[in-house]
Amino acid sequence: MILFAAMQLGSSATAKAKANPKHDLGDMMSSAVELKITEDWMPAAVSTDDEILEVWKRFKQTEKDADEYEPLRNRLVERYMPLVRYNGERIWQRLPDGVELDDLISAGIFGLMDAIDAYDMDRGVKFETYCVPRIRGAMLDELRTMDWVPRLVRSKASKLAVAKKQLETRYGRPATVQELSEHMELSIAEVEKMESDANAVGVVSLNKKWYETDSYKDVREIDILEDKKGEDPTRRVQKNDLMRLVTKGLNRNERLIIILYYYEELTMKEIGATLDLSESRVSQMHTSIVNRLQTQLGMRRVEFGTA
Repeated sequence: MILFAAMQLGSSATAKAKANPKHDLGDMMSSAVELKITEDWMPAAVSTDDEILEVWKRFKQTEKDADEYEPLRNRLVERYMPLVRYNGERIWQRLPDGVELDDLISAGIFGLMDAIDAYDMDRGVKFETYCVPRIRGAMLDELRTMDWVPRLVRSKASKLAVAKKQLETRYGRPATVQELSEHMELSIAEVEKMESDANAVGVVSLNKKWYETDSYKDVREIDILEDKKGEDPTRRVQKNDLMRLVTKGLNRNERLIIILYYYEELTMKEIGATLDLSESRVSQMHTSIVNRLQTQLGMRRVEFGTA
């Protein structure tokens, strides 16, 4: 701040010298001497550590039900908040994509608040040294509550992954179940059970971001998954085109027989009840229509590219 004031003062003196030639270097030197005298008479600023130490003393002397208790604790939380973010980012880097950093930071803040309440200044331990294990412990506890897979299953999945990696390095190819069984000294059934449980561990959140866009809505995993049960729009268009091609040149009853039998999947008896015809008559008309269509479409094989 003093350097900035000196620069401002110097630039101001230079501007005055340009505006009025009577102002020379002597005026600038006298201004600098003025600044040095003022600086010597300024009181020493209180350091941040001294301020925080004073806050700690007032906080430990304040009862929990007092009005000043929470503001003092919030000030301490703000002071040590970078420790929470630092440790949260270190843990988050080793976690799968489904875990949010904000969830870890929220849990770490609660751990920090517990550490502030339990900290004893008389023991002579720095608060930073004391609070970090509690912050990390709160984050790890939160991860355990978020994890629906038992810890034993995760431990077995980790051992299986290590064994696979070792055998793949040794043989230069993926290991077989028999090789894993011999390496881990387990039966084949136990190895297969471990692989089945390990597959359940790797669950991906469908709300996870796939990639970010310039719009207000990001693309998620669920947005890019193929719905194999849904109907393909192109298939529907092709089906409608084929229906128009096949029924072209047919009269009303013949067209209805083809549509109801092949598209609506009705039986001959149901079609006869709909058209007020007997089942045998519907079957006879259907055979006649199919033979006629085979002849017509057979003449157009070159057009369809099937000749």
